[in-house]
This record gives sequence, C-alpha cells and structure tokens, in this order.
Amino acid sequence: MAQPSPGSRPTAVALLSGGLDSATAAALALEAGYRVIGLSFDYGQRHRRELEAATAVAAALGLAEHHVIDVNLAAWGGSSLTDTTIAVPSGGVEVGVIPSTYVPGRNTVFIALGLSLAEARGASQIVLGVNAVDYSGYPDCRPDYLDAFQTLADLASKAGREGHGARLWAPLVYWSKAEIVRQALRLGVPIAATWSCYAGGERPCGVCDSCRIRDAALVEAGRPDLASGAAGA
Repeated sequence: MAQPSPGSRPTAVALLSGGLDSATAAALALEAGYRVIGLSFDYGQRHRRELEAATAVAAALGLAEHHVIDVNLAAWGGSSLTDTTIAVPSGGVEVGVIPSTYVPGRNTVFIALGLSLAEARGASQIVLGVNAVDYSGYPDCRPDYLDAFQTLADLASKAGREGHGARLWAPLVYWSKAEIVRQALRLGVPIAATWSCYAGGERPCGVCDSCRIRDAALVEAGRPDLASGAAGA
C-alpha cells in the first residue's frame, strides 16, 4: 500500500463486514494515515448481527463515514448464508472443496460498489479484508482474482483510464488467522465488538466453521478470553 505523502491525508474505502478481518484491514489503513470510509452491505444474509457489528466497529475506529447499502443477493439463494433451507456447515472445511457459505458473486458485486464510491470520493485505495488461507478457498478471495479485478477496475473507471484509479489493497490475503488476531490486538481493534459467527444469536455459536477458526486463532494468539466459549465473549 502506498504511503500518503507528507502533509496529505488521502481517502480509502474499506469494505466492512463486521468481522475481524475487515476491521483489521481498516485499522491498518488508518495506521498508514488514510481517511477511511467504511462500506457495508445488507445482502440478505441470515441475520443482521454482523451489520450491527460493522456499525460498532466503524464508530470504535473513528471512520470518517460509514455507509450500509442494500443489495439483495438472497433473492436467488445459492448459499447457506442467504438461504435458510441450506444448513450452515460445522464439520470443518474440506481442503479443495468450496463450502456452502460461498455466496455467488458477492465480492465481485461488493468491490464494484466500492469502486463506484471510491471514484466518486476521489479515494486512492479500496481496502479489503479478504484472506486466501483461512481454509475457505472462496474463489473471490484469491490473489489471481484480485489481480484480475484490478485490471477491470482500471479499465472500467474514468479515474483508471486517466491513470489514477483506486488500487485494491488486501493486506491480510496471505496471513494466518492467528497473525490477523495479533495485528488486531496491536492496532487496538475492538475484537469483542466484531462478529464472525454464521449464526445470529446474542453470543457466537462456537460450533460453525467460522467460530472454530476464529476461536483457534484467539487461543494461539494468547487471548482465549475472547473466544466464543469464554465468559463475557
């Protein structure tokens, strides 16, 4: 990520899901000196708990703005995160198999909307919390996808054609979940306010794949008190 020049404070648009990864990526952009606009999506997910978390994270990090956009991807289903007739997986992610929690086209839609906001506001970065090594294997979280989208973004926008389009920045793409936790702790990310659970209860379920991956990382990073089974978590 390019560092802001002395005396300037350029803008970055951060896609903010409410989860730990996107919150950490946004915090890294703030640390680098960017004015950060948060962008979240009500896409018909199983619950609104993560949107509540996104709002809380945006406030805690002191983002310049936070927008929540309605994009109903649940209308055609195809994912256990948008279709309640499909069970949320809890038996572990099988290597080489894209799980049912993959939402068709989600990141393509989200990044395109982020690109629109970035160009409208003159933002130089689009900050993404995507990760290619967290066992999910989603096709739209991989480096080759990000490289291809960058090419598209440069061709699809006026700013890109003029040579100053927004750059996609995915600082966590190769990080382990434990490293993400360690960086979140260093940056003061409000981990307890983030939400990664696929369920939408008052407390994380602790059994879905997302909870188990997050909990294992918290334990590895020395913060078992923040895991789903801990008192007050």
